[in-house]
Amino acid sequence: MSKGRRSNGEGTLRLRADGRWECTLMDGYDNDGRRVLKSFYGKSQKQVKEKLKRYLADKEAGIDTAGGETPFSDWADFWFEGHKDNIAPTTQENYRYTLRILTGYFGRRHLNSIKPYDIEAFMRKLRNDGRSDSYLAKCKALMFQIMNKAEGNDLIRKNPVRFAEKLRRLPHKKGKDSFTAEEVQKMFDELPENRIGWCIRLMLGTGMRTQELLALEPRHIAEDGSLIQIRQAINMDKGKAKIGTPKSEDSYRDVPVPENVRYCARLLRDGAGTYIWEGKVPGTPVNPSTFRHNYTKALQSLETVRVLSPHSCRHTYVSQMQALGVDLDTIKSMVGHADIDMTQHYLHVQQPIRQDAIDRFAKAFGGKNPETEPPEPPESGKNIALPIAFSAYNVGG
Repeated sequence: MSKGRRSNGEGTLRLRADGRWECTLMDGYDNDGRRVLKSFYGKSQKQVKEKLKRYLADKEAGIDTAGGETPFSDWADFWFEGHKDNIAPTTQENYRYTLRILTGYFGRRHLNSIKPYDIEAFMRKLRNDGRSDSYLAKCKALMFQIMNKAEGNDLIRKNPVRFAEKLRRLPHKKGKDSFTAEEVQKMFDELPENRIGWCIRLMLGTGMRTQELLALEPRHIAEDGSLIQIRQAINMDKGKAKIGTPKSEDSYRDVPVPENVRYCARLLRDGAGTYIWEGKVPGTPVNPSTFRHNYTKALQSLETVRVLSPHSCRHTYVSQMQALGVDLDTIKSMVGHADIDMTQHYLHVQQPIRQDAIDRFAKAFGGKNPETEPPEPPESGKNIALPIAFSAYNVGG
């Protein structure tokens, strides 16, 4: 076993019995006056010397060298607890999911041991696992925030994510799915005349998000069904549906309803309890997963209609409006897209222009005429019974 003292500040270097090199440095004294020994290990003398050099440089620069040895999973949890109050509940759920991915990979590794090539290897693994570019971007963005906070608190010298090379984006990125005009017409014509059928028609005719639709209370729907106010949305909190704020400031809006689906809005309003679709416990909103299950079953019953996601109804609304010649600014004002550069402009879209847009939609997808072809009796179940005035299908007006 080789052992030798080095000059002051360079520690004692020795070759261990296991074949590794070890450098031991006396790093001051503890509160009881005992020497504090710091050891560094490596496969070669050069590797050990580099570790010692980085340690001394970090100490000289004021970096919290002890903090740098904090396990990533501990720091990530600490960061999230301090950050979560600044984000919406739905975003918190998204962050929790992404954090599980990050901690599953980096786990108990020390913060100061994570290098740019580790970030690159992590991103390549996600890519090889078949993850999308947007998924990779979310993971990298959250990792950047976590490590940036560590850098800001002098736990690490620099944020490794900042220096990691970007992966080339995959070619032929798949576009957002939307229903064809033929599929939309078939849904208007053949969806069941019950709660799920009315909800799907309303989503196709207004571009509402699922979370906005399921948070609607009767007071949010105009008496004649011509207008819906978006003032709240479903937010998921640890798997439970709760009422919270819409996605962004631009999501607070009044949505004009095309004439051909106004009867759906009226029937949903007048058959509602606290919400147009309640959960198992009266007075609570339904879980979006329950809605998606019913949505899928309804679409599976229609031949020649693909079973796309509920959010595809929103994409469809935008694409069909564009196909009908409605300008993009008007569409964005109606669906509540957040666009910082255009927000003030959207606030000034005039009501006549919006009315013209939904009139075009109603003419393009006429569907059943609720005045002459009343819907079938609603499905049995909670919050479906309609007031006497509607039991005779008095849905005109």
